[in-house]
Amino acid sequence: MTISTKIKLYANREVDFTKDVRLQDNSDGRGVFITEWNLDIPKPTMAELDAFEAQATIYENNQRIIATRKSLYGAWDKQLEEIYDNGIDSWKARIANIKLNNPKE
Repeated sequence: MTISTKIKLYANREVDFTKDVRLQDNSDGRGVFITEWNLDIPKPTMAELDAFEAQATIYENNQRIIATRKSLYGAWDKQLEEIYDNGIDSWKARIANIKLNNPKE
């Protein structure tokens, strides 16, 4: 999983990767690493970040699932039209089916 996700989990908050933390990849096969750390918590070691691997996997998988769900739900105005035209129960059934077919971890 990505180092940025692991850093967010380590920091337990959203991180601005243009101000708070800067990452770099020199394309030398060593991968991405932290070049600048401006958070008010200690800079983690790679071993500390690697401890978040399982959580990062779940987080990133769920982000993909959320994106899929959003695309299947459709725009809010279309959902409101659907509710108006077909009723709330029909809309709720469609949303429940989308969630059933695209479960989060």
